[in-house]
Amino acid sequence: MATASPPPTANLWVVLTESKRIINAHSRHFLALSVLFLLPLCFSVTVFPSVSRLIIDQSSSSHNSVSLLRGSLPDGVVDPKTLLLLLFAYIVVVTVFNLLAIGSIAYSVYQGFYGRPVKLISAVRSSFASFLPLLATLISSHLIVFAVFLILGFAAFLLARLVGLDYASPDLSTVVMFISLAIVVKLYVKWILAWAIVVVESSWGFTPLKRSKSLIKGMESVSLSMILLYAVAQSCFVWISTVAASAQMDDGKLWTKAFFVFQIVVTSAVLTVLMLYNVAATTVMYMYCKAVHGELAWEIAEEFAREYVSLPFDDGKVPHLVSVAYSNF
Repeated sequence: MATASPPPTANLWVVLTESKRIINAHSRHFLALSVLFLLPLCFSVTVFPSVSRLIIDQSSSSHNSVSLLRGSLPDGVVDPKTLLLLLFAYIVVVTVFNLLAIGSIAYSVYQGFYGRPVKLISAVRSSFASFLPLLATLISSHLIVFAVFLILGFAAFLLARLVGLDYASPDLSTVVMFISLAIVVKLYVKWILAWAIVVVESSWGFTPLKRSKSLIKGMESVSLSMILLYAVAQSCFVWISTVAASAQMDDGKLWTKAFFVFQIVVTSAVLTVLMLYNVAATTVMYMYCKAVHGELAWEIAEEFAREYVSLPFDDGKVPHLVSVAYSNF
């Protein structure tokens, strides 16, 4: 028989504090993982607007030259194959490094949460072992979101026909957009733990999504707060990169080129830190959700088989203790 103290009250600050503690305790390890997986990802996100603009400008100039000779192509025509190849390469690079980063960081945070040794080789091995399950889960989540969009689009189409609205009506489009956004946000609030579940519990596909929906009960506000926090912070820096790419940085002045390079370096570094803490906080919240549902105490008891086990929760005062009593019947 096992009795446990009530789980600590978890909020966004508690989750962020615990994730910061784990990262600081293994700073060189997480720095290595960030350089391996997150930095290429963030560099791609930062540079993509500039590279796409450069390729579009060059493609437009090339087509404009041809149109002057042949008189067949209008000004500003961009080769669609170039854009598709660029977009495909960008999606592949971002997806691959993102999933590898999740697999390695979630594994390391999970080990650090229990105070186990955190090794770089084991983390890298976990990233590759979790890649396909994470990819299958990502595809499963996108299928559900796509199905939601189809249902909403079909419902909007039927409503427009019944009421007699114009399909291209701005009011109808706005309503459908807000409803879609609300549903997608609600889904991702429920699914926030899925990526940690894939890494820790070795599940994939729709199973982690269902498991996350079950575990997150009672913690939806923390999940929503975390999503908004990191989404707003990361979007701001991506917006900065987009604005910098649209500005004229090729006027030949040295200070503008230096500023452009400085912006890429700073934005990539900040995005790397934000993504690192995002994955770490999500994994820590997964552990808190297990504690709230009474799963964590049993897991620690079975692993360490001790009479008293100290949980790595930190509420700013004293650590929480779990007392485990064993029965022979």
